[in-house]
Amino acid sequence: MSQPVQQRGRWRPRLDRPALVALLLGLAGVGYRLVLTLHTVPVSNSDEATFGLAALHIAQGRELPVFLYGQRYMGMLESYLAAPLVAVAGPSWPVLRLPLLVLYALFLWLIHRLTRRICAPWFATFVVGLLALGPERVVRDQLTVVGGRPEAKAAVLLMLLIAVGLARRAVRHRRAAVGLFGLLAGVAAWSDWLILPYLAVAALVLLWAARRELLGWAGALLLAGFALGIAPMIRDNLVAPAGEDSLSVFREISTKAGATPPWSQRLSGGLLEGVPLATGLCPVDGCARWQEWFGLLYPVLLAVAAVVALVAYRRGAGGPRGRRVGPVVHLALVVGATLTLLSYVRSSFAATSPLDNARYLSVLQLSLPAVLWPLWVAAVACWRGTVGVLGRLTGALATAVLAALTATTLVVTVLFAAAGTEASRVDERDARELADALRGGGPREVYGDYWTCNRLIFNTAEEVACAVLDDSVTPGQNRYPAYWRQVARADRPGYVVEVGSTLERRLRRLLGDRADAAVLTEVGGYRVYHPETPVRPWR
Repeated sequence: MSQPVQQRGRWRPRLDRPALVALLLGLAGVGYRLVLTLHTVPVSNSDEATFGLAALHIAQGRELPVFLYGQRYMGMLESYLAAPLVAVAGPSWPVLRLPLLVLYALFLWLIHRLTRRICAPWFATFVVGLLALGPERVVRDQLTVVGGRPEAKAAVLLMLLIAVGLARRAVRHRRAAVGLFGLLAGVAAWSDWLILPYLAVAALVLLWAARRELLGWAGALLLAGFALGIAPMIRDNLVAPAGEDSLSVFREISTKAGATPPWSQRLSGGLLEGVPLATGLCPVDGCARWQEWFGLLYPVLLAVAAVVALVAYRRGAGGPRGRRVGPVVHLALVVGATLTLLSYVRSSFAATSPLDNARYLSVLQLSLPAVLWPLWVAAVACWRGTVGVLGRLTGALATAVLAALTATTLVVTVLFAAAGTEASRVDERDARELADALRGGGPREVYGDYWTCNRLIFNTAEEVACAVLDDSVTPGQNRYPAYWRQVARADRPGYVVEVGSTLERRLRRLLGDRADAAVLTEVGGYRVYHPETPVRPWR
């Protein structure tokens, strides 16, 4: 914690030892992620490229998108944050990801401040150290521009800090702080709906901390701030065609997965795979049996944390509101994590595709201080010798859990940093070589699959246009229709396919005897076909 110290007539902040260690750990975490960002690790993809192309369009003044192209429920704040950098430096993956690195640093600072205020200094340092580690699944959620979770997590932490400050009467401009709370809630709701459980519990904390003030001007500023933050979403939904508003699109996506697997499968995928992956205990390709232990333990820790928070609140009953705000925030974080987990395991994706969808649990990092706090308290009491035999046994077990959590995350991080980045670097090199080949020798209008097209367009700064085909050589998911129309007008488009893919086999079948003669070049794992006569079987 910073403490003001007067020296030669000037006031300078001084960090105590826990804060200094937290600062060093945080800098290490940011530095590690900066190196990954500069090397485009984790690997880029076409979803991220769509955000990048939107940033390019914003920088050029061509578009002002509210939602992700072709997906009217994912906010585009990350594209707006990157647009000034893209305008100055041009489109590139490091430039696109730099704002997320800043958001990660802000997230660490905010969670350290919140944890110090509701827990203890050294525990806040421990939380920062744990979050500074970065296996692939964790850094992919933190560094790739594929949704609103990084900014939404920072917003929730700042909202809770505002509520804590209001409860402890440490905020000078209280009405302005409440208005800022509303603005942050509106922006977070526009950015990513996955944060809604945490927004709800943060709002309850604010209501508890300043309920009387909310009946006056502070409440009006709260509503005004929220309306301003969510205004882009409201405006877009008012002009959206029937069935294309955010709720309709989100409902369709949520219900199109087919038959719902039984609860046992969804709980198994959500807890045994999703929680350890989101926490950083497993490599991105899945959890071994011995790495699933934290998923089994997580519901128990949530229950224990809730009981500890309730007991602490009752002990402070009758005292100042500022002394009870810590347990209230703890309980809010526990409820936020519980609601997020329940929402996740309700979906069939928790059972059918847990590896791909564990990213939706990355918001559980917000609840890490509340979940681990009882373990820390038990461990500290054990090592200080202030408890009996049962307390020492409990403390020793808590110490073992914290040590295992830290060691496992550290091992998975080291393995990823030492060997897991090579595949990403090879993939990025192949994608750049493909872009250079098409930019240098053409063709400039091509067809390709979804995971090739927008990535290729971004890598060439739109010098090459690519239209998406599915495996049946028919129109696929074209998020930005202008690219499809541009390629459709080309007299002699090319075809970029992965070597040996289903799309290539069907394209060769349509080309027949012309297939080998149509091959223009092969770059990395891609093959470029440029037949004399276009192949457009959908016409």
